[in-house]
Amino acid sequence: MFLKGLTDKFKYKSGLKYLKEELRHPTSESTRGKGLRTIGVIVDLDKFDKAEVFYEFVEDFNLRPNAVKIIGYKSYYDKNSPYATPVFSDKDLGWNGAIENSYALEFLSREYDLLVNYYKQENLLLQLMTVKTKARFNVGFKEVDANLNDLILETKMEDFKTFKSELKKYLKVFNEIEI
Repeated sequence: MFLKGLTDKFKYKSGLKYLKEELRHPTSESTRGKGLRTIGVIVDLDKFDKAEVFYEFVEDFNLRPNAVKIIGYKSYYDKNSPYATPVFSDKDLGWNGAIENSYALEFLSREYDLLVNYYKQENLLLQLMTVKTKARFNVGFKEVDANLNDLILETKMEDFKTFKSELKKYLKVFNEIEI
């Protein structure tokens, strides 16, 4: 038990070191062109448990039905309990910032036009997922490190309707959508 706690502490420190190193270097330019075709969403399910509302983006932005991919974070989850959204947690942290979760790895294997970081607390696993996700444009909240997001919205996390309308407004300004 003592060794497990010590190992977890060192994994956390190595993950933090990896995150700082990644934030120091500018991200590589995406090969994807303008326009919104795919959206990835990283959501903190401990603070916002209605992840299915993100599927509204399909209708609002005229996307294909499978264009929105969602992954949720829970500080603790039971592998035997069914979740509607694929989930990862703190126990999925590996050495040097690696994330050891099949759902997370599948999410990270895709490239997105827009990544929505729907969390307000600084959390190593959520930030690692953000840094590792290949996305052309990131959007999130002001409470999190500004280096993670290209667009920072100041809305309440519980007020998804306002978040969605503000996001839509800015995507129009950036000529990402034509609605």
